[in-house]
Amino acid sequence: MLYMWLSTLVGGALVLYVSLKIFSPYFWDDLLYFLRRKRLKAITKKRASNGILSMIDLFMQRVEKIPHKPFIIYEGKVHTYQDVNKRSNRVAQVFLHHGALKKGDTVALLMGNEPDFIHVWFGLAKLGCVVAFLNFNIHSRSLLHCINECAAKALVIAEDCLRLIEKEFIFHLMDNNVTIWLISTSSPFQRVGTILDKLDKVPDDPVPSHLRSVTNQGNTAMYMFTSGSTGFPKAAIITHLRALSASLAFNQCGAVSQDIMYLTLPLYHISASLLGIGGCIQLGATCVLKKKFSASQFWNDCRKHNVTVFLYIGELCRYLCNQPSKEEDRVHQVRLALGNGIRPAIWKEFLMRFGPIKIFEFYGSTEGNSSFLNYTNKIGAVGRAGIFSKFLHSFELLKYDVWKQELMKDEHGRCKKAPIGEPGLLVVQVTEETPFSGYAGNKEISEKKLLRNVFVKGDVYFDTGDLLVMDQNGFLYFSDRVGDTFRWKGENVATIEVSEIIGMMDFVQEVNVYGVSVKNYEGRIGMAAIVLKPDQSLDGERLYQHVVDFLPSYAQPRFVRIMDVMQITATQVSPALPQ
Repeated sequence: MLYMWLSTLVGGALVLYVSLKIFSPYFWDDLLYFLRRKRLKAITKKRASNGILSMIDLFMQRVEKIPHKPFIIYEGKVHTYQDVNKRSNRVAQVFLHHGALKKGDTVALLMGNEPDFIHVWFGLAKLGCVVAFLNFNIHSRSLLHCINECAAKALVIAEDCLRLIEKEFIFHLMDNNVTIWLISTSSPFQRVGTILDKLDKVPDDPVPSHLRSVTNQGNTAMYMFTSGSTGFPKAAIITHLRALSASLAFNQCGAVSQDIMYLTLPLYHISASLLGIGGCIQLGATCVLKKKFSASQFWNDCRKHNVTVFLYIGELCRYLCNQPSKEEDRVHQVRLALGNGIRPAIWKEFLMRFGPIKIFEFYGSTEGNSSFLNYTNKIGAVGRAGIFSKFLHSFELLKYDVWKQELMKDEHGRCKKAPIGEPGLLVVQVTEETPFSGYAGNKEISEKKLLRNVFVKGDVYFDTGDLLVMDQNGFLYFSDRVGDTFRWKGENVATIEVSEIIGMMDFVQEVNVYGVSVKNYEGRIGMAAIVLKPDQSLDGERLYQHVVDFLPSYAQPRFVRIMDVMQITATQVSPALPQ
C-alpha cells in the first residue's frame, strides 16, 4: 500500500515537472530566483536585527570572521580584509584629528581606481560621514555643480586627478569654505591638507563606534551622481538599505565566497562600488582591482589571478571581441559575468569565442527604486517578469508618444498600458518596499521623476525615462531612452549641459544636441545641430578646443551639423534628422 502511494506520488510529481517544462518552461527558473530573492531579503533583515545596518557594519563583521583573506588585489599587492580595515582606521583617525568633520557631514571623493579609494570611503564611513563619489572625467564647471548639489564640506582628491583640475577651481572652493585634502605627502597649494604624510603618525585603532552607528537604514549613506533623463548631474541619494540591497546582485547570480572578481569599471559608478566592492563584502570574496580597463590585458589578468566572475558594460565586451583571436581565448576559469548594455550580436560572439560563460544582464538605474535581472541568461533580454515577479515589485509599461514625448491617456486622464511586443515607458510603483529616495537638495527635480494618479487617484510611480518591450514570455528588452539624455561609452550624456557649453561660443545662435546611432556601437553618439549668428562662420578649431576644455570625452559631440534654421515642433526643438 505504501509502495503504491509512493509510486503515485513520484509519478504525479514527474508528470507535474514535465508538464511545467513543456507549458511553462521558465517556471523552475522563476521559482528559484524568487526563493533566492526572498532568502536574501530575510538574511538582510536578520542581520539588521543583529546590528548590521550599513555596509561598513557588514565589512567589520567580515574583518572579524576572515581577517587574513585577500580582499583587494591591486597591481600585484594583496590587501587582506584586516589590512583594509587598519588603513581605513588610520584614514578615519586623520580626519578625526585634522579634518574638523562631524557625523553627517558630506565629503566628496575625486579619485580613480586604487585601494585608497576604498580606504578613504570606509574611513569616512567609520566617522559617520556621507560620501559623494565624483566622476573624475567631468570638468571644473560640472564638478563645482556636483559639490554644491551635495553640500560637501570637504573634497578629497587623488594625486593623479589633481592635474585635471584648474587652480582657480581649488581656490574658489576654499574661498567657499570647502576643505581640500590631497592623497599625497605634499601639496602645491597653501591651506590644502595632505593625508599620506599623516597616516604613519596616527594609530590604526578604531575610532569610537558610535560615530558610524546607524539608527535608520533609510538615512543617506552616499551620493552617486547621474544625469538621469534630464539636465546636469544630480546627486542621487543612496540609503544604507539601498547600498546593502544593491550589493546582493552577485548573490542573486549564484556567486560564492570562493569566487574571485575582476573589477575594471570606475569605482565612482554604483556598479563598481556597490555591486563590485560591496558584492565582495557580501560574499566574503576577493576582488582584483584594475586601475583602468585594458582589453589586451583582460584575459591575461583573469588567468594570472584565477578570476571566476567579472562586471561589465556592453562596451567592455565589444572591446574584448575586437581583440585579435588567440589559441588561449577559452583558457580561463571565468564562469559568470554581471552587467548591462551588451548587444545581442556581441553577446553571441562573446560566448562563441570565450566559452560558456553565464552572462547575467540586468536593468537598473542609480536613483531607481527597482531593477530587473535576466537570470535565465536569454540573449538580448535585460530582465524578466516571471510569474512570481508581482510579489517582488509592481511595474508597468505605459503607452508613450515618442514624437510628442508624452504619455498617452484615456478619456479619464489615466495612463494606458503598452501592449505585449510594443515599447512602453517603464514605471515602478513607489511603495514602502520600493521607495524613491530622490536627489540631494532638490525636491523639485525629485518630484519630476514621479508620476501621480497613473491608474487610480493617489498612486505614485517612479518614471525611469526608458522605453522597454515585453515579449509574450515575460522577457524585457531595452528599446530607447526618452528625455534629454543619451548613453555613450557607458555614461549618461545630458544634452542640456552640452548645449549650454556649445552655446557659449560667440558665433553660435542656436544649438541642439542629441544622440545618433552608429552601426556596431552601443548607445548613441553626440550630434550638435548649430545655427550660426548672422555674418558669422564656424570656427572649428575654437569650437573643438572649447568642447575639450569644458566637457568629458564621452560627452563631446563627434558630429556637427550647420543649419540655416532650427525646425520647431509642437513640443521641442528638432533638427528633424532620422534617428
